[in-house]
Amino acid sequence: MDNVLPAFHSLLTSTVNLLTLSSDLGCARIVITGSLTEPPPGKADTPPSSPYAAAKWAGAAFGRMFHSLYHTPVVITRPYMAYGPRQHPSKVIPHTILSLSQGIAPRLSGGARAADWIYISDVIEGMIRAATAAGVEGCTIEFGCGELTTIRDVVHRIVTVMGSPIQPVFGALPDRPAEENRVADVGYAYAKLGWRPTVSLDEGIATTVRSFRNQSKAADESPAATTN
Repeated sequence: MDNVLPAFHSLLTSTVNLLTLSSDLGCARIVITGSLTEPPPGKADTPPSSPYAAAKWAGAAFGRMFHSLYHTPVVITRPYMAYGPRQHPSKVIPHTILSLSQGIAPRLSGGARAADWIYISDVIEGMIRAATAAGVEGCTIEFGCGELTTIRDVVHRIVTVMGSPIQPVFGALPDRPAEENRVADVGYAYAKLGWRPTVSLDEGIATTVRSFRNQSKAADESPAATTN
């Protein structure tokens, strides 16, 4: 319950404000970022799985309305399970990397949920194309790899890359309820933007592990980390 109003104001109120002002002032393109947690297309009566999902879902609906009624040049993008360097430590991939780096067993959910993982540089490229490609106003374009991989599998790949003997603790945290396993429609993204993912999951994990390790090493070697 504590997340309802913050999600509403930070995600939905801000989106409606942006759409209103942009429509009044005029702009070349508005790119709205949706979420894979939204109810899937064609299932409008499916309850959103969280306040975040509800706010994203409603924001996309307002975007479609503004485009239809007021001809606002809106494109809705829907990144799937994005990951990469500098991601927030609470997310599953950085949490696993940082825990293993500290010699701590990562505490995770059951890990059975499957997701369509997409590396951050591919998401950025897709966003740029959504902002600049001609004739895509009113479209909803998804960015993913088009394949499902379970959280458990991703975590085991991280353990292998890091060469860690530590075993993650699956089931230590509750699974999120009411979340579906869905893959991105990468064919539509290619048809509209000429975009397709270029970074494999193994390559993306290896790059992310190196980045977090280098970041931790730089922090350890900084003057602020030195004690007399």
